[in-house]
Amino acid sequence: MKKIAAVLLFSAISSTAFADVSDIKASNNQFGVQATSTNVDYTETGNGQLGTSTGTLDTETGRLSGYALSISAMQDLWLGNDYVAAEYGRTSGKTTYTGSLQGGVFGSVVSTSTAGLTDYSLRYGKGFIANSKLMLTPYLEFGSHEWDRGVNLGETYNHNYYGIGVLGQFSPVRKLVLSANAMIGSTFKSNIDVVGSFSGPLGNSSLYKAGIGADYAFTKDFHGSAGVDYVHFNYGISATYPIGGGLVAWEPDSKTTYTIARIGLGFAF
Repeated sequence: MKKIAAVLLFSAISSTAFADVSDIKASNNQFGVQATSTNVDYTETGNGQLGTSTGTLDTETGRLSGYALSISAMQDLWLGNDYVAAEYGRTSGKTTYTGSLQGGVFGSVVSTSTAGLTDYSLRYGKGFIANSKLMLTPYLEFGSHEWDRGVNLGETYNHNYYGIGVLGQFSPVRKLVLSANAMIGSTFKSNIDVVGSFSGPLGNSSLYKAGIGADYAFTKDFHGSAGVDYVHFNYGISATYPIGGGLVAWEPDSKTTYTIARIGLGFAF
């Protein structure tokens, strides 16, 4: 019985180690171009500092269009099934600004605002084969985000971030790979630059990312993809800065959520 058990255990380990996840690996070795649509949900909140308003001060909502360029590879470089991925994204358009005049009631001012988002990210992970159809890849991610906001004379928000996450990939049938990922991290070096007023650091926060996607290999080299991603983070209140004439200014607390829809083409290598 011990010999039989040992043989069965060895067979199970061998079948996992040599499971056929070729479609999953193929989806991880490609250059991709995607069209993106980003829903922006931004809210600033006042804390009553120096007698100013409390509660919601202003919001920006709307859908922006853009594109993303990505490259990923899964090769036996160091730990086996090493996974490396990099992405650049650019999005622009107009959002709806809802706010008020100084000291007024929220909602009394509604207008449009230009917006531009720029993102970079880099991942490294290691894939673990669960069975012939499923691979799990824990990863580390570093990146940066910038928002060029068109209110006032112009404002630019930016931060870097790091996080740890897991990418799960499942291939139910040949050529099709379904994926889901989740990441938790933190922003750092958050900053705001208000044209003609002040520039300074903002408070950092936790950052959350999650997404689902699908990749289909039309041919060995030609892939199609689609997916939806979710990103959430906060900016903490800035310091108070003199802006002349005895006046001071600051950036209040805020929260930002992006929901990003993607569709694109990939070229495997």
